[in-house]
Amino acid sequence: MALTESKMVELSTSAPSFSLADTVTGLKKSYEDICGSAGTVVMFLCNHCPYVIHVNEELVRIAKEYLPKGIGFVAISSNDVTEYPDDDPDKMRLIAKVLKYPFAYLYDESQEVAKAYEAACTPDIFVFDKNRKLYYRGRLDESRPGNDKPLNGKDLRLSLDLLLREEGPLLKQYPGAGCNIKWKK
Repeated sequence: MALTESKMVELSTSAPSFSLADTVTGLKKSYEDICGSAGTVVMFLCNHCPYVIHVNEELVRIAKEYLPKGIGFVAISSNDVTEYPDDDPDKMRLIAKVLKYPFAYLYDESQEVAKAYEAACTPDIFVFDKNRKLYYRGRLDESRPGNDKPLNGKDLRLSLDLLLREEGPLLKQYPGAGCNIKWKK
């Protein structure tokens, strides 16, 4: 497992469009289907990454807290399932059900969506405002597997609170870190 940091895409970048299969319902979902009235969180996750496993429960808590406030959420897995079969859509469906994801878990088979977002790792978190402009990108919080820092989602929560108050974005944003996206060869 190679620790990879997110790329820190330039703020105000427009959210790329997508249309991907939801592994739970089988239906295609687009950005327009999942966006919230106040903003949208796009997360690149996967099943097997220990960094994602470490934060999954907190991501579910945050989504349940902020969905009623007008923040949309979506998780996307872009890993090469030929080389990493634990990330295939059937197993994604199982994870989404077991963890009770309150958001769609989409499969990016072509990896074009991950490339369009410049996603680099799992988890890689992007927050867009109601106008689809990038407001936050980076870490959930300081916690990583084994570092004994509290898992509380404070960086993402603070960003969402500022967004909901229609204030400017955090001046200091830290990259997320996790396993690299498993690109096809």
